[in-house]
Amino acid sequence: MQSYGNSSVTYDWWAGNSGVAKRSGSFIAAHAAHAGLIMFWAGAFTLFELARYDGSLPMGEQGLILIPHLAGLGLGVGDGGVIIDQQPLIVVAATHLVSSAVLGAAGIWHTLRAPKDLSEATGRAKKFDFSWDDPKKLTFILGHHLIFLGVGVIAFVEWARVHGIYDASIGAVRTVEPNIDLGMVWGYQTNFLTISSLEDVMGGHAVLAFILTFGGVWHIISSPFGPFKKVLIYNGESILSYSLAGIALMGFVTAIWCAQNTTIYPVELYGAPLKLNFAFSPYFTDTSTLPGDAHTARAWLANTHFYLAFFFLQGHLWHALRGMGFNFKSVVNAFESMDKAKIN
Repeated sequence: MQSYGNSSVTYDWWAGNSGVAKRSGSFIAAHAAHAGLIMFWAGAFTLFELARYDGSLPMGEQGLILIPHLAGLGLGVGDGGVIIDQQPLIVVAATHLVSSAVLGAAGIWHTLRAPKDLSEATGRAKKFDFSWDDPKKLTFILGHHLIFLGVGVIAFVEWARVHGIYDASIGAVRTVEPNIDLGMVWGYQTNFLTISSLEDVMGGHAVLAFILTFGGVWHIISSPFGPFKKVLIYNGESILSYSLAGIALMGFVTAIWCAQNTTIYPVELYGAPLKLNFAFSPYFTDTSTLPGDAHTARAWLANTHFYLAFFFLQGHLWHALRGMGFNFKSVVNAFESMDKAKIN
């Protein structure tokens, strides 16, 4: 954390990162608690949307967010994108609520009972102690994250292959065999909005699963070398800025993809494609008029992802500059002294 030369610096209550800056155990507690909050929101909001869902109206025009995603996974949805069985959705919601309690308890346990510094822990937990200026340990932890992400993507591919997902072209759930074609995957890097085949989508996920798993193993057994070791800055502010940059990129891509693509985001589940407008900032608007000035699920998702990505990008720039040593207080001091400044 940047202390501006003050050896006894204190932080306000809202500077949550300061509490885990040098406490690897508390860092895990914060992760578990945050995951618990996310799980609770997902479970509770799914039940809230189920209470409001009206099968006589198009799903995409009801302002829903989570149910369309679950329907896209083929859960409880019938022909035409209508929920015909709520039980699978209730099971998903309940599973998230129970998981949120477990994760919340884990956050409390790591806060009150576990060592705040994992260097004091015993067993395998000690292997995950880290410091922000230790690139080898940071990549070791990154490798485990990548493997878990890879397993999640593999589970998604297998779910589509065995259970099936919703196909907008036929208006029903069907199984999908991934089209593993490296040339196809590479070609979609610049024109992903034109993807119209679920086989290509799942093939891209299969390739991504391999990259994530292989990258995870690579980072566990190796450490940064060459230009990566020299270019990257290893401190808490910089590592946070790298994470925020990745989230911002994914947010912008998701916003554009959600706004225009109807294969991954079917019209019957999310509403009609959106129009891009410009005012004070870019924003997406519905191309269809809904009663009561309501918005489609597509409009909610696209705009939310875009604006969150925008602020994540600002956070990246802020923390990247701090990580490089820029003193933002000098800007404040410069403005305060403008009326006293003289030109010789």
